[in-house]
Amino acid sequence: MLKTSKKVKRFCFYTIVTNFGNQLLNELKHMKKLILSIALCCAATNFFAQNADPAQLVNDGKAALEAKNYQEAYTKFSTYLTQTNNQDSVIAYNCGVCADKIKKPAEALKYFDIAVQKKYNLANAYIGKAGALKDLKKNDEYVATLKEGLEANPGNKTLTKLYATYYVNQGIMAQKAKKMDAAEEAFKQAIAIQADNVNALNSLGSLYYSKGANTMKTDVEKAKVEFKEAKEYLDKLIPLLSADKPAQKKMMDNAKTMLNFIDSQVK
Repeated sequence: MLKTSKKVKRFCFYTIVTNFGNQLLNELKHMKKLILSIALCCAATNFFAQNADPAQLVNDGKAALEAKNYQEAYTKFSTYLTQTNNQDSVIAYNCGVCADKIKKPAEALKYFDIAVQKKYNLANAYIGKAGALKDLKKNDEYVATLKEGLEANPGNKTLTKLYATYYVNQGIMAQKAKKMDAAEEAFKQAIAIQADNVNALNSLGSLYYSKGANTMKTDVEKAKVEFKEAKEYLDKLIPLLSADKPAQKKMMDNAKTMLNFIDSQVK
């Protein structure tokens, strides 16, 4: 009776394992078919996308761009550009704009660079390329692109401001690190790029004012020289500021306070 019971148990166990194994195999076969179907669908979608009518892709992309459907526009434009070996500078630029809007900086960089190389909408193409490099945290390439862009588009206000602002920010970081010589050099570089940059003028005026105030304790004549340098920058700053703008009014009031003290010391 005991032997029979053991045989029954073994048979039941074998049956359960066999059934489970067969079920698992069936599910794996089904999954394999499903994966194959998905792969075929993707391949078909890709095939049809790559062989879509180029003119239709452009028209669809333009319509999507006008409707601010940047993802759809990017898909249409990038497919078209792949088909045509990136030869269309106008669509490349628009594709860069769409890539930027949907937070794809690497792709934006690629397409803005095509526009730059083909000299289409050159200033804005450089601005877009620089923005993509900044998003990618490629600092050296970012500033090099601004410099190159400004050389190719002398006097462009946006490129000038971006390039000068880069050095203002470098100066601020140097100040925070107590590297005053480096800060001074960076602020001067900003002014060399944009003579009316109020942040750079204010920073240099304040920096020389602080130098003069500290030097007065030990060398009055040297302090006067530093105060005169501060006055030079502050005098240029004040006419550029507007009392109607709160931030600029505060900067103006501060500059006037420094100038009043300087005037009392330098006679």
